Amino acid sequence: MFSLPTAFYFRVVFANYLFVTDTSFQEVSGISSELETEEVIEGGENRYVQRLPKGVKHPLLEMKRGMSSIASPLVNWCRLAMEGDFVEPFPAISICVYLMDSHQLPIRAWMFADAFPVKWEIDGFGSTKNEVAIEKMSFSYTYSHRLI
Repeated sequence: MFSLPTAFYFRVVFANYLFVTDTSFQEVSGISSELETEEVIEGGENRYVQRLPKGVKHPLLEMKRGMSSIASPLVNWCRLAMEGDFVEPFPAISICVYLMDSHQLPIRAWMFADAFPVKWEIDGFGSTKNEVAIEKMSFSYTYSHRLI
């Protein structure tokens, strides 16, 4: 019997550079592609407008997790990009997101090529809250494709 995949068991791997061990995330979003189109009006044809494909656009890949230590390789990569004043180059890397089954095997996978951090945000603090401090990281990437 076929069962539908659940969205709560996933793994994130930062390849090529970081080999990060602190990749536990609360949420991953932005796995999406949209085909941009261009409208072309034909002379003499008033019943419709042609829509032609232009290119594929992707939203930012966003990840949320509990705030990490400053010693984290992922935090250091984000710091290099956000606080390094572009003195040192920071590498663009591949990010893979795996949706796992109950046996810890990937059932779906996506690869995001040439990714780099473009936004690093800390959720607001509140003296009446009793919650974990959350950081949100957003990544731009060149293209993505589904592996599995």
